[in-house]
Amino acid sequence: REGESTVFSFRRTQPVLSNMEAADEFTKYRSPLVSRYASKEMAFNFSDRKKFTTWRRLWIYLAKAEKSLGLPITDAQILEMESHADNIDFAMAAEEERKLRHDVMAHVHTFAHCCPTAAPIIHLGATSCYVGDNTDLIMLRDGFDILLPKLARVIDRLANFAEKYADLPTLGFTHYQPAQLTTVGKRACLWLQDLAMDMRNLQRARDDLRFRGVKGTTGTQASFLQLFQGEHEKVEQLDNMVTEMAGFKKAYLVTGQTYSRKVDIDCLSNLASLGATVHKICTDIRLLANLKEIEEPFEKEQIGSSAMPYKRNPMRAERCCSLARHLVALMADPLQTASVQWLERTLDDSANRRISLPESFLTADIILSTLQNITEGLVVYPKVIERHIRHELPFMATENIIMAMVKAGGNRQDCHEKIRVLSQEAAAVVKQEGGDNDLLARVQRDPYFAPILGQLDALLDPKTFIGRAPQQVTRFLSEEVRPLLEPYKAKMDVKIELEL
Repeated sequence: REGESTVFSFRRTQPVLSNMEAADEFTKYRSPLVSRYASKEMAFNFSDRKKFTTWRRLWIYLAKAEKSLGLPITDAQILEMESHADNIDFAMAAEEERKLRHDVMAHVHTFAHCCPTAAPIIHLGATSCYVGDNTDLIMLRDGFDILLPKLARVIDRLANFAEKYADLPTLGFTHYQPAQLTTVGKRACLWLQDLAMDMRNLQRARDDLRFRGVKGTTGTQASFLQLFQGEHEKVEQLDNMVTEMAGFKKAYLVTGQTYSRKVDIDCLSNLASLGATVHKICTDIRLLANLKEIEEPFEKEQIGSSAMPYKRNPMRAERCCSLARHLVALMADPLQTASVQWLERTLDDSANRRISLPESFLTADIILSTLQNITEGLVVYPKVIERHIRHELPFMATENIIMAMVKAGGNRQDCHEKIRVLSQEAAAVVKQEGGDNDLLARVQRDPYFAPILGQLDALLDPKTFIGRAPQQVTRFLSEEVRPLLEPYKAKMDVKIELEL
């Protein structure tokens, strides 16, 4: 209802089974992508039911368009097909496929069995790729439509986090060594910048998808030209009508038997790029968790280690990294597949695409759901961050101290040498004795620095070391992030709870 948030709990998606069925199920491999992690909507999007009911709807679209353009198809035949669009006898289809060794013809026969009047006109003029490829394109489009709001919610949560901590100083790291200060919010904006790029790329890939349409066996539309007795205009109208019924604005003007497999490259490369982004973000969170500066949500009864009860492992971030690697690795499949397609088509794409297309979207769905859960509950420990800054800041402040001494009448080179010697002594205490950084105390004890002792607190204020980070956060969120989320405002209130 409007004004209320929705909470999605991602639970195992397998059906409820009897004891005997359940026992049998556990003797077979089940993909954890579906049985353990995936959302119900994405699992359904690539399910057999979605696939084969879409095939039937495509046959209905084709029959309706052919009838409207003058072929002898009756209202009764179409009504019969529509009344059985969702009533699939999967056992019969499986038996037919065992006999025929052809999945599309198995479902043509199964559909014809329950639609005897319409049987003569089901799949009229079409090739297998009419239902196969067009259904894949529908699933890709619908898959993007599931992912985009999820990505928008991750960006929204992270933007709120960046805004909240826009001016909280923290140690920057280069080479994973302490560097100049940044802010917690500015670091989050580095993550957001990559996610925003992914958002634009996914939206562009989704909008670039076209329908294969009705193109015939090698893409020439010869069978349809024969059906319409050489009337080219009617063949074009047929293609346009079916494309519109399927919810697409355009169809590819030229295809072989299949749509170009470079379309799959375009889709999966953008998902793989998202995987790289998520891996980097979650790796950063894991590194910061080790420093105890930031933690992902940790449940009240959650166990971090079976052997070490004190541990609070960043298991959600680790899961994201693990699955993101799989998502990135899947990119190799469409590249290989597109490169080895022969002439108008070969069938060595089929088995590979049955795995790589669904797994890419399922994996992206899982990591976005998990990342949303992380970003909704990120915990920051300012006191720990402050302690780390205090430990390193005296070294970083040396240039400020030198400049203050010069302004007080000192010689830059003399001051530099004094600071160098004191810094080396303090570093030896830290590295060789395991003590605290006492550079500031050494400066305060040295009479040379008497002219600026009253300025030391101001010179060591962390907020004087963060440059324009807070202003950069404000402008970035305002100009680049918030406008990107505008189309998804109605879907922002969904929260994520993970069962596992």
